Amino acid sequence: MDVSLTTPALLFPAISLLLLAYTNRFLTIAGLIRGLYKSYKENPTENIKAQISNLKRRVNLIKNMQIFGIVSLFLCVLSMFLIYEELQFYGSLVFGISLVLLMISLVLSIIEIQISVKALNIQLEDMEK
Repeated sequence: MDVSLTTPALLFPAISLLLLAYTNRFLTIAGLIRGLYKSYKENPTENIKAQISNLKRRVNLIKNMQIFGIVSLFLCVLSMFLIYEELQFYGSLVFGISLVLLMISLVLSIIEIQISVKALNIQLEDMEK
């Protein structure tokens, strides 16, 4: 497959929006952790401790999602530079690696969403009792 200069550029809007979504998730969870931490200091319970542990795991996943997304974006830029310098083979190779890293970021996002939904379901079950 022949990758032109515009092919990696097509991923720029998608990766940028993805990173924005990841950042919003991170900020939301950071706010939840701060609130739960304050509650835990006032009234330490195992439930709050478990929720903080779950959120800590999710924050680590989001960090990794962001890292893979950022490296993917960087490699897109590098592949464009290599193609611009008429190093077609290396540009295509770097672009392929960029796509793989983006897929890893998306898989981590799916895992994070599953953890989030599982935590919400546990809380809803607790409420139903």
